[in-house]
Amino acid sequence: MRTTTGWQADGPGTLRRTSLERRDLRPDDVAVRVDHCGVCSTDLHALNGYDQQANAPLVPGHEFTGVVTETGPEVTAFSVGDRVAVGNIVDSCGSCAMCTAGQENFCRSFPTLTYGGTDRQDGSTTLGAYSREYVVRAAFAHPLPSGLDPAEAAPLLCAGVTVWEPLRAHGVGPGSRVAVAGLGGLGHLAVKLAVALGATATVVSRTRDKREDAHRLGAHDFLDATDPRDTAAARDSFDLLIDTVPAPHDLAPHLKLVAMDGTLSLLGHLGPLTVEVMDLLVGRKKLSSAGSGGRPATAAMLRFCSDHGIAADVEVLPSAQVATALDRLARNDVRYRFVLDLSDLD
Repeated sequence: MRTTTGWQADGPGTLRRTSLERRDLRPDDVAVRVDHCGVCSTDLHALNGYDQQANAPLVPGHEFTGVVTETGPEVTAFSVGDRVAVGNIVDSCGSCAMCTAGQENFCRSFPTLTYGGTDRQDGSTTLGAYSREYVVRAAFAHPLPSGLDPAEAAPLLCAGVTVWEPLRAHGVGPGSRVAVAGLGGLGHLAVKLAVALGATATVVSRTRDKREDAHRLGAHDFLDATDPRDTAAARDSFDLLIDTVPAPHDLAPHLKLVAMDGTLSLLGHLGPLTVEVMDLLVGRKKLSSAGSGGRPATAAMLRFCSDHGIAADVEVLPSAQVATALDRLARNDVRYRFVLDLSDLD
């Protein structure tokens, strides 16, 4: 086994710096020195729900960039010194219909998650990238394009590809009318990507002071969701509305904004919901969702972002301030993604 340093859960909502074990490299593995790791809301939820009596350790972190430090003998795609990016999936069965379609994120036997997953070979629990080293199958690491800053690119591997999937699945391009509800870690990237794809983008928000930010990010318009005149004027306007609001909420107002044959894609709150069928029936509207992305989509998203100068708006903190990042994230006090600098773990 290899030894590294990282931040491990020490109880609900708390982390402690400690030594971690990584597996010895398998023939198709690469070892990555983790330089930057995004802080996702999933990390916060996992930590808050952590059972201290559980047998499985918890090390969060599933959107990261770094440098290859060692390769297994069968690896040909990477060399020592290469910059790489890794997302929230680090393995899959490789043979089901979803995997062969390049949608490893929907693997029928469940993908192996970057943390809190089960290793398909030895059954161990995967430990995330709030650590200085990660060992991963080379097939699930992506070359980090030279045009992308490693800190600003880290959130692309989760937040970025999560919004990229519905944008591409619904054929967004020139002439498309896209609305983004919720201007946070997911939403701000949805705006940037939609605009770069050629769409007309509108931010839908209940927070009026985000109007200026919406335009700075490239949005063509801002819709105040608390203003009945704004919402009435925008009825049946959008081909795709990407809903990134993380809390339970009534879908009816958002469905009213969707155009005939348009789609409301839910990416924020993924729990149970209630929908009035009439809100779908009038206008033949569709309800969909998406989660993460397969390897082809992730690679395409990274190339697109490099070509179009797209990256996350980040606040970089040393990993020793991870508790501060998590506390502020819980209070929505970030625009728009925290990224940990792991160099202080040396």
